[in-house]
Amino acid sequence: MTTSYDCSDPAQRSEGLAAAQRAVSLKQCVVLPTDTVYGIGADAFSPQAVATLLASKGRGRNMPPPVLIPRIQTLDGLATDVHSDARRLAEAFWPGGLTLIFHAQPSLTWDLGDTLGTVALRMPDDDVALELLTLTGPLAVSSANRTGQPAATTAADAAAQLAESVSVYLDAGPRTSGDGTGSTIVDATGEVLRVVRQGTLSLERLREVVPGVVGIDGIDGIDGEESIRRDQ
Repeated sequence: MTTSYDCSDPAQRSEGLAAAQRAVSLKQCVVLPTDTVYGIGADAFSPQAVATLLASKGRGRNMPPPVLIPRIQTLDGLATDVHSDARRLAEAFWPGGLTLIFHAQPSLTWDLGDTLGTVALRMPDDDVALELLTLTGPLAVSSANRTGQPAATTAADAAAQLAESVSVYLDAGPRTSGDGTGSTIVDATGEVLRVVRQGTLSLERLREVVPGVVGIDGIDGIDGEESIRRDQ
């Protein structure tokens, strides 16, 4: 059974977070707000839960979901060979609309799909999301829409697309951007940090912290092509 909770009401927020925590522990999917769009989340360490998430969206293993974390300190437990410039970006823009791709810790027993040994991490700037992540630990989270459809900016948008494939909907109102823009994604697996998807953070803002960040073309600009398929 699917249940929706109005997180603007303190009692429903508390009840909804507890219900979402239970659902995650049962390998079920939940919809949660982030600072960019609504996301569909599942236990990052459960292959069954991640497979359910991908099936709910209608996508395959070749489109692995990013992982949301509750605090910046979690980064070192999930990623290895963290570049100092990537750490500077995380410290500057987390929580916020920045996703960083790292080499995953090889000791982790998870299966996010065909990641080629990488993991995309983000700390969202949303109180409900962070409270849930504190309760559950890292969640695999992708935008709460069917593949090929617009990202959900309200819980109702998400429910219209995902319906009963999700156990719990946490409704925290419309996302402030209102246009379905996701996070900016930076590949931090090499010596040079590269933007691979333009989102809420511009290349110029990133360069205020790390001047050497490059765009997709390898020089200055960012073309509109998404070179990897991670969307939260």
